[in-house]
Amino acid sequence: MNRSKIKPRAQAEPVAPSLRVAIYTRKSTEEGLQKEFNTLDAQRSAVEAYIASQRENGWVALPERYDDGGYTGANTDRPAFKRLMADVEAGKVDIVAVYKIDRLSRSLLDFSKLMETFRARDVTSSA
Repeated sequence: MNRSKIKPRAQAEPVAPSLRVAIYTRKSTEEGLQKEFNTLDAQRSAVEAYIASQRENGWVALPERYDDGGYTGANTDRPAFKRLMADVEAGKVDIVAVYKIDRLSRSLLDFSKLMETFRARDVTSSA
């Protein structure tokens, strides 16, 4: 058999494991939220662009929307934030991405507790 005619198998490129990225957006006031493209959309768009730049590292945006329009960051009593944290606790999220870190919380105590929860669940935050 003439081995010179046998082509070597193509080696598969290593694939980065998928990292599930939850995008959280928040705006304190309801002003302007009814517009076709609002602040929550702008925050999401900016974060989606960043996630796209990290695609080679395995980042994949989750389809769920965690948007809290008209809720303060002074406490954690926000519907989408509660859903996000339930998904973190359930192991459905690897990374929480926000436009600015103060979108998660404006309370240092709440933020500290949040980071403890993320560490315990091996979740990363990105702003």
